[in-house]
Amino acid sequence: MALPDFFVIGAPKAGTTALHVALARHPGLFLSPVKEPKFFLTDGPPRTKAGPGAEHSNSTYVWRREQYEQLFAGAAPGALRGESTTLYLSDMEAHRRLHDLVPSARLIAVLRDPVDRAHSNWTHNRSVGLERERDFLAACALEEERHRLGWSPMWSYLRLGRYGEQIQSLLRYFPMEQLLLLRYSDLCDEPERSVERVCEFLDVDRDLVRALPAANVTADVSDSPLNETLRRVMRRGASLAYKLPGRAPEAIGRYVGTPTLRLLHRKQKTRRAVTPEERRALIPEFTSDIGLLQGLTGLSFTDWLDPDTSSARLEPHGHVQVGATFDSIDRPVVDKVR
Repeated sequence: MALPDFFVIGAPKAGTTALHVALARHPGLFLSPVKEPKFFLTDGPPRTKAGPGAEHSNSTYVWRREQYEQLFAGAAPGALRGESTTLYLSDMEAHRRLHDLVPSARLIAVLRDPVDRAHSNWTHNRSVGLERERDFLAACALEEERHRLGWSPMWSYLRLGRYGEQIQSLLRYFPMEQLLLLRYSDLCDEPERSVERVCEFLDVDRDLVRALPAANVTADVSDSPLNETLRRVMRRGASLAYKLPGRAPEAIGRYVGTPTLRLLHRKQKTRRAVTPEERRALIPEFTSDIGLLQGLTGLSFTDWLDPDTSSARLEPHGHVQVGATFDSIDRPVVDKVR
């Protein structure tokens, strides 16, 4: 039986792709070749979700036990096995499933300022043409309606950043000593020390991985008339793919989605930072949850309550290499930065 010893469980848009790539370079660790297998998000075939990009997201689940275990068959004797699925943190049922199957698992979560995380999530959805709403706050206001309609978690801009309630659920199943919390800002400012902390937590040699690669960078594209047309093509293609059976979605992605996405990304720009006005509008959405998080962990996150906090330096910029089509936040379009 080849099940993981540890999991990078989230949060989405908080540097987990870079951390996954870095840890995979450690000779004492084996990371699944598929990031985001999502095995513990379901007890069987994934439920069909609605919203743009849902069909592709559903197709990426590795939900059969034998296929999931096969992901770790290549691990060297004695190596610790791990995988990264960012939605495990926010899925309360996943916490139960993880405990039922791997109660001794060590869990690693990277927490990012929830307003910045939401903005990066929205920017990602805009950059791949799936988010129609040009205004960040307006998109956040649509969340509850989208949730009611059964849209996939990639559209949960605010819900995914309520870490207090997520950690509270997690601690019902796992003791704190099996959980490592990292801050996204530390991952950016002190990457070597952050990787060292993970290695110490996993009890493997800490001097064998010294770099944290740039990966899954959220770039931005303009709101020009042409790009808005391309976004409409992406949304309609994704909607059509969601309704068609068999291999039709794959064909739509290959012959419509990928060329359209390449056009959309023909000219990229640095993602703009969240404005103080946007922060003031959204901080109340997280204030009580941040208090809960601090009470549970004994750590301070009061900087997240400052509307004047600038996060621009925390969002690196690079060229996005398009490698997929109607992809979601939990299996991103961005493959690497070059």
